[in-house]
Amino acid sequence: MREIGPERRPLVAGNWKMHTTPQSAVELARAIVRAEPPDGVGLVLCPPAIAVTDVARAVVGTSVQVGAQNMHWLDSGAFTGEISAPMLAGVAEVVIVGHSERRADFGETDEMVNRKLRAALAAGLMPIVCVGETESVRDAGGARALITAQVEAALAGIDSTDAEPLVLAYEPVWAIGTGRTATPEQAAEAIGWAREALSHTLDAPAAQRTRILYGGSVSPANARELLAQDGVDGALVGGASLKAADFIAIARSAVPKQTSA
Repeated sequence: MREIGPERRPLVAGNWKMHTTPQSAVELARAIVRAEPPDGVGLVLCPPAIAVTDVARAVVGTSVQVGAQNMHWLDSGAFTGEISAPMLAGVAEVVIVGHSERRADFGETDEMVNRKLRAALAAGLMPIVCVGETESVRDAGGARALITAQVEAALAGIDSTDAEPLVLAYEPVWAIGTGRTATPEQAAEAIGWAREALSHTLDAPAAQRTRILYGGSVSPANARELLAQDGVDGALVGGASLKAADFIAIARSAVPKQTSA
C-alpha cells in the first residue's frame, strides 16, 4: 500500500443520502463507533439533515466527525427547506458540496458550487467538493476536460490559504449507485487530473496537501485495491456506509502503510 504524509491523512466519509430515521441513524453511528474504527484514518458520517444533531451527540468523545449532505450559500433568508453554513457549524464539522445527484436532480451549477464552497470555508466547515463525469462524457473522451473545468469553477476566486480545509471527491457519475466501479487505474488517473487542476487553480503546495477521495460503488471487496493507488486519499462511500461492518472494513483498507500493524 502507498505511503503518505501526515498532511494527507486518509479520510473515509459515509454519505447516507435519503436513508435512516433519526433513531436508526443514531443506532448506525453507535454501531460504527463500537466496531472500533482504525487508527490513522479519519471517519465522517453524513446523515440526512434531520439526523445531523442526533448523530453528532451520539459520537461525542470519539474521533468520528459528522457532516451534512448539502447547504445553502447564504447565511439566512427566505429559502424554505434550506440550511445555511452557520446553522451547520454549530453541530457539524463537514459538508458535502456539489454531489452529482445535486447537480443532476436539483440543477446545481458550477457557480452555485463555488458559492457553497466559499460559505462553507467562511463558516469553518471542511467541504468535500464532488467532481466527476457522466458515462457519455467519458465515452466521448471528455472526462479530463470536465473534471478540470469543475475543479477550476469550484475554486474560482478562492485563495490557496483559505482553501486549506478543502477535500475533493472524484465520483464518476456512471459508477454511483450502479454497482459499476472505476478500475483502480481509472480512479488514479482521474484523481491525478483533479490534482493537476488544483495546482493550476491554487498552487502546487495546495494541490499536494489536498486530500482527494474516490467515490462510486465503493465496497469492502474493491476498497483495498482502489485505496492503494497513488494519490487516492480515501473514499466517499454511499450504500456500503449504511452497514457498520462494511463501512469499517472500507476504513481499514485505507490505513496507510506507516500506521499498519
